[in-house]
Amino acid sequence: MILSSYETIYILKPDVTDDMNLSLVNDYKKLIKEKGGKNILVQHRGRRHLSYNITHYYDGIYVQMNYQANGSLVKFLEKSMRFNENIIRYLTIRCNIFNTMHVY
Repeated sequence: MILSSYETIYILKPDVTDDMNLSLVNDYKKLIKEKGGKNILVQHRGRRHLSYNITHYYDGIYVQMNYQANGSLVKFLEKSMRFNENIIRYLTIRCNIFNTMHVY
């Protein structure tokens, strides 16, 4: 099975407590590990003001996860986030492993 590098950022409602935030992070880390993901790195980006309101929220708590997984795991993770009432937005991108930059 070929694993690609992914980055998922999700935004939590501003009224989510720290305990709920840590619980969600641990649940998603556990889910990624169970489905065969590797090298999971979680960064809490903190509360930030949103550029525009999302479902009547002007602030959100940002969490970034970097990991290696296959496409079906990403689909499953995003479906789980879609049905979580504490997450107001999420985005997953596939990252370039070597982060190459071309200067001309």
